[in-house]
Amino acid sequence: MILREGYPFILAAVIIAVILGVAVNPYWGVAPFVLACYFAYFFRNPQRTIPQDESLLVSPADGRVMEVVPLEDDDFVKEPCNKVVIFLSVFDVHINRSPIEGEIKCQQYVCGRFKPAYKDSVGFENERHMIGIENEHLRITVTQIAGILARRIVSWVTLDDVLQKGERYGLIRFGSCTEVVMPRNVEVTVKKGDKVVGGETIIGRIKTNV
Repeated sequence: MILREGYPFILAAVIIAVILGVAVNPYWGVAPFVLACYFAYFFRNPQRTIPQDESLLVSPADGRVMEVVPLEDDDFVKEPCNKVVIFLSVFDVHINRSPIEGEIKCQQYVCGRFKPAYKDSVGFENERHMIGIENEHLRITVTQIAGILARRIVSWVTLDDVLQKGERYGLIRFGSCTEVVMPRNVEVTVKKGDKVVGGETIIGRIKTNV
C-alpha cells in the first residue's frame, strides 16, 4: 500500500522520466524513474500487528532511539516524565501511530527551523506538531518534528478525535524525528540505539502496584 500523499511525487517523477526518455535520450529518464521508485518506497504504508494489552505503549514511529531522558515536568502530562526520542532516516517508514488508545485533548503546531533531525536542539527549534493523548490510565504527548529534508508535517487528526493504539494519525516527509513523553509510572522498555517499529515495538509498560 502507498499513501495518497505520495502519488503526486511518484506521478511527477514518472512524467519527467518519460519526457526525458522520449525527447532527449532513454538514459536521461533513468534518474527520475529511480526517484519515482524511491517515492513509492518512502510513502509505503505497511500493515502492523498491534499489541492489545492496555498496559503496553507502542512506538509511534519506525526508526532508532536517539535518547531516553527524564523530565521534571510537562505542560500536558503535568508530572515527572521520561522522554523517548526516535530518529527516522529517509529509508524508514514515515507514518506516525498513536502509542496508546485515547482521546486527543491537546494539539499544538509550532513553526520553526529545519535543522538536521539528529541534532539535540531540534525539539525546541524545529517546526513541530504535538498532540496530547489521554485515557483512563495516563496522559502522554507525541511530537512530530521536521528535519533538514522534512519540510512538511502532515496530520490527519484534530482535537477530541479518539485514536486506537497503533492507529495512523500523520506523517513527516523525508527524514525527521518523533518524541514521546510519558509519566514515570510507565516503565521505559527501550534504550538508546534500539531499532523500533511503529505500532509493534513496545516502548513502555504501565507499572502495576504490588
